[in-house]
Amino acid sequence: MLVREIIPSDAENFGYLTQQVEMTSEFMLWEAGERKANPDQQRKMIERIGANGNSTILVAEEKSQLIGFLMAIGGNARRNKHSVYIVVGILKDSRGKGVGTNLFEELEKWALAHQIHRLELTVVTRNVAGLALYQKMGFEIEGTKRHSLFIDGEFVDEYYMSKLL
Repeated sequence: MLVREIIPSDAENFGYLTQQVEMTSEFMLWEAGERKANPDQQRKMIERIGANGNSTILVAEEKSQLIGFLMAIGGNARRNKHSVYIVVGILKDSRGKGVGTNLFEELEKWALAHQIHRLELTVVTRNVAGLALYQKMGFEIEGTKRHSLFIDGEFVDEYYMSKLL
């Protein structure tokens, strides 16, 4: 498995990966089919993030196929440029096989090289696998966002988690 920073030519494959993850995960913000982005919009987003010194998208690749991603979006103000908000997605068949661990290990290397001090994310409280991965990678629960999302007809809570480097 190769973990690397995304490049604009990955736009179409990244769009497909995002669609597949959203179709098979009950815990992503966007529901299946809700996000409407074409390859040109994806490419522009990749270029915009790539031009920002405190943001990146890492992708996990196996046999020339993208199997997972980790987006790290940095703060815009001087006071929060040291912090990134993380979104992770992994193909269903690739979950539980070390993809998430590899993405987070690469993220830490990138973060240290880019003077990032704080990593943060949210996770649905009943996402046992996600919570276990984040805690394994050193994230700690800072608080609970009550009724943060509406999933399958009910309000669910999210944990706010962070890791300081």
